[in-house]
This record gives sequence, C-alpha cells and structure tokens, in this order.
Amino acid sequence: MEGVGGLKISVIMLTYNRENLVGRAIESILGQTFRDFEFIIMDNGSTDRSGAICDDYAANDPRILVIHRERGTIGSGRNAGLDAARGEYISFIDDDDWAEPDFLEFLYHLAVENSADVSICGAFREADGEVALVGACDGIHVMDAEDAIIELMWRKRYNTGFPTKLISRTLFQGVRFTETGRYEDISLMYKILAKASAIVSYGLPKYHVYRHAGNNSSATTKDDLITREYLDAYRKAYRERTEWLCRRFPQQSDYWWYFDWSFQISMVNKIVSNKLKDCEMHLSEMRQELALHQKKFLNSRYILEFEKDWMEKYI
Repeated sequence: MEGVGGLKISVIMLTYNRENLVGRAIESILGQTFRDFEFIIMDNGSTDRSGAICDDYAANDPRILVIHRERGTIGSGRNAGLDAARGEYISFIDDDDWAEPDFLEFLYHLAVENSADVSICGAFREADGEVALVGACDGIHVMDAEDAIIELMWRKRYNTGFPTKLISRTLFQGVRFTETGRYEDISLMYKILAKASAIVSYGLPKYHVYRHAGNNSSATTKDDLITREYLDAYRKAYRERTEWLCRRFPQQSDYWWYFDWSFQISMVNKIVSNKLKDCEMHLSEMRQELALHQKKFLNSRYILEFEKDWMEKYI
C-alpha cells in the first residue's frame, strides 16, 4: 500500500498529562534525518499543558497534526491515530520516550532493503538512573511470521512494544488495538507479525524507553508493583494469545503452550518472592494449572533449568 500522496511514514504518539516530558519526545521526531513523515499526536484528554504544548509545535511545523479527544484508553487513542494515518508505514512513539535522530531512517531502510513488512531496532531502557540495552545487536535477522513470533516470545531480540518497530500500514487492515483493558501491545503485536510476509530485526539501539513511577508499564520492570488487577489483564492477554496462536499455527502448539506455562511459573515466583498478598487468588489458580500440566511442561524441550527449579520449589 502506497502512502497517500506518496507519504512514507506516519508517526503516531498518544499523550496524556506529560507536560514535563512531551516536548522532548516531539523534538526527537522533528529532528529526524528522515524527513518524509507526518506526526500525528493524539491528545488523550490531558488536563495539564500537554495539549497546548503540542499545539505550539504544530503551529510551527506543518507535518504535525494534533487531535484533541476526550480521555480514553491507550488502545482507542492509537486506533484513532491509525484512522488518521496516511503513510505507507506506521511508527509509534510514547510521550515519555525519545528517539535517536536516525531512528526513522534506520528502520525505513532496514525494511526496504530486506523487503520486509516490519522492521525492528533495539533500544536503551532507563529506569532508576540506570540504562540497559534492550535487544540483541547480533546483526540483521530476516524472519517469516512463525519465527518472528517465536523470537517475540523469547524477548531477547525484541519485545511486544510497538515503539522500536516500523510496520506496513497494510498489516493494520482488519486488526486494531483492544480498546478495553490494558496491555494492548501484548494483545496485538503477535497478530501483526502473523500477517507479515517478512520481518527484519537489527538490535542497534535507536530508541530510548524511559521507565518512571507514572509509566503505564511500571509493573513490567518492578515486581513489587504487580497487583491483582495487573494479573487479571495480563493472564487474560497471555491466554488469548496462546489459544489464538494454536489456531493460527497449530504445528507450533508445543511452543505456544510452553511460553504460557513459562509465564505462569515466572509470575508464581514473583508473587511468592515479593510476598504479594493481593495476588493470592492468582497464585492458587496458576499453581493448580501448572500442577495439572506439570509433566508436559517439565518434559518440554524448551524448558530452562531455572524453570525446572521453580517447578520443584513451588509446585
């Protein structure tokens, strides 16, 4: 699908009450070496100056389109951005993160040169003053859909986050972010990769992820922030993903169920290790399910040694 008017990339950013951070995110996109893009900013009902800051930038750069909307979920805001997008490719940035100057150029050429529907770079993740590399910088990897989803599950080369990825707009035809609940990335990324004919990753860090107390994904990096509500949504998203993948790629069902059980034993370890009293119902349910499938999990050719140790310790 060609972009409308030949436009190459639509960058979509949702913002809500980030007046102290959103300017950095915007400037990192306006400073890109790749110039053929539009920048769609969804002001998700901000009550601080975030919306006004976005309008100020838009007044000085015609590539920016600011859409003010009533407060909604992250998924509904991103979907509204997709509806407005005209580019051949879609890129997402979060309003508390920022991109390297060659972020778009790197991803665009990576996709074009490898005839890929999705291109993926690495990132730096900053949390509590420490910076870590996200993604493996071990060269270019071109994958089909199944291999790309398996790599997604291992989370070594890349994860489910939409930032760090450039995606052909055609892949969003017929699929959208969930507009209820949380963890919309987990619920959609595997469906996007499943539609791609080729996916290319190269883990050079071109994006900066900033984790802080007000971040929507804080619980993914701090185990003591896990709550019952977090697990309600997380477990539901994981199980839906497992069942969907088993239907789409039944020949890999052993893989999909291994990853489901691997997630569960990891959550059991986090709940017990952090003495999370609010999560005891989930702990009991996951222990029961892991006990039911104990033989298959322990005999999986993919299981890791520490997972065997956790099974012996907790189940």
